[in-house]
Amino acid sequence: MATNKEEIKIIYEDGEMLVLNKPAGWVVTNEGRDSVAETVEDWVEKYYPNKLPRKGIVHRLDKGTSGILVVAKSAEALVDLKKQFKQREVVKHYLALAGGDLPADGQINMPINRSRYSFGKFKVDEEGKGAVTEFKLIKKIKREGRVFSLIDINLKTGRTHQIRVHLSYLGWPLLGDKIYGGWEVNGLNRPFLHAYELKIKQPKTGELMTFNADLPQELKNISDNNEN
Repeated sequence: MATNKEEIKIIYEDGEMLVLNKPAGWVVTNEGRDSVAETVEDWVEKYYPNKLPRKGIVHRLDKGTSGILVVAKSAEALVDLKKQFKQREVVKHYLALAGGDLPADGQINMPINRSRYSFGKFKVDEEGKGAVTEFKLIKKIKREGRVFSLIDINLKTGRTHQIRVHLSYLGWPLLGDKIYGGWEVNGLNRPFLHAYELKIKQPKTGELMTFNADLPQELKNISDNNEN
């Protein structure tokens, strides 16, 4: 197991799937990487060896994003779970702390594409793929003379870096997201973004299941403390 970052925790397990709480710092798949750092794929292989593509990883979270990640334990489950994501049947909620004075709610509907000029970055681009992000304001937080907005995000699509790109484009970059222009507060070296709730159907029974993952302590410390 990795020793330089927090360990992955199992939220739920049955014969068809694993539901994990991925800490920030873990890369999900080995695809296209030469790094020797341990990935979620590696972790799954040690915990539950299987011959599934990408070790049954159904979807991804960015390295700096924490929260709920689903892994299939059979080929049939993998097909079913991926289909649910593709058909947008899965409900995905995130907590994010955006830099700015956001309205009570909103919907961001802007296509996203790879940046032609910065490797690994994405941008709003009319030639990109459709992307929809909905949010509701939870509360305003003042830190180091700036106003931040803690928001609950209902992610309608799942483009790479979608939440980070959408909010940065509107001038509301996530706290700690240096790649997309976010400020650093309290030495936070990751984006304030956490996948805290996921609703998905059990692939064998069709039962709708809801999973939750508590906000990590380093994010909770920031969200719970407001300057006057």
